[in-house]
Amino acid sequence: MSIQRCCPPKRVIRADYSGEAALFQALADEHRLAILASLAQTDGEICVCDFTDQLPLNQPTVSHHLRILHESGLVTSARRGTWVYYKLAPDAKRRLQQSLRGLFDGRATVA
Repeated sequence: MSIQRCCPPKRVIRADYSGEAALFQALADEHRLAILASLAQTDGEICVCDFTDQLPLNQPTVSHHLRILHESGLVTSARRGTWVYYKLAPDAKRRLQQSLRGLFDGRATVA
């Protein structure tokens, strides 16, 4: 038994958006967005200690958010002694723009 249509059929995009979904999941937290925005607006690197001091989170939680951003390829890190310094990945802005453009321009892209 099929449902009666309410209107003429429209095209529904059936593409693989798993790459975009994974990228957007990495952004789906206000603290990760704050970290990413901070890295995007600075020259060079930011030490994990700065995020721990400035965000209302404890150190393990800050490290968790940084790990998610790192695993998504949006940030890179370098350990110096006991401290880890983070910076925006060189292709992060391009990947995010490409993913959004693919959704709104009707092209499926994988970041």
